[in-house]
Amino acid sequence: MKILIIGDKIHPFLYDYFDKKHFPGVELILSTGDLESYYLSFLVTMFNKPLYYVRGNHDTSYSENPPEGCRNIDGQLITYKGLRIMGLEGSMWYGGKKVEYTERQMRWKIAKLRYKISRKKGVDIILTHAPPKGIHDGRDQCHQGFQCFRDLIDRYKPQYFIHGHTHLNYNLDDERVSLVGKTEVINSYGYHILEMKNPLASKIKLTNGEK
Repeated sequence: MKILIIGDKIHPFLYDYFDKKHFPGVELILSTGDLESYYLSFLVTMFNKPLYYVRGNHDTSYSENPPEGCRNIDGQLITYKGLRIMGLEGSMWYGGKKVEYTERQMRWKIAKLRYKISRKKGVDIILTHAPPKGIHDGRDQCHQGFQCFRDLIDRYKPQYFIHGHTHLNYNLDDERVSLVGKTEVINSYGYHILEMKNPLASKIKLTNGEK
């Protein structure tokens, strides 16, 4: 299974110069947020594949103008072709004017999902906007990661934790992919292709999408 991961930047290779033949076999699109609504609607139309998203801290307009044909999975645990995918929107609180959460508020969102996680016997992909604390995050309040995301990784050991928010050109951390235990933590900035030979196996092939 090939999954197209997008976040934070409208990549010209996926919009201005889009050619579907450059992305053969994509079966699913995951968005980590801070992208224009029209961009998500464009991609779901061109690929004709499911697109699941969480809002970034700047995606306040989604309330009035949500991406057409796409599904918001914030606060949900869904299953797609055997993959259990959990979504959590927003960034660390830094004033409250955008899509922001305190550590306590985010812990409460997660607590409300624990029964579903237990029923589904775990989670394979966690899709967020903000990074986990200490992984790909920054020092300023806005770009700090959530400790509760680290706790999620430690407790449930998902195959993948996919986030956005911290741009690779911020020089905060130039790694796109980091390994935490057996979990691949992936920064979605721009776009990235995750190719899974077996959706339920740990062996994966990662392809950098920076063109």
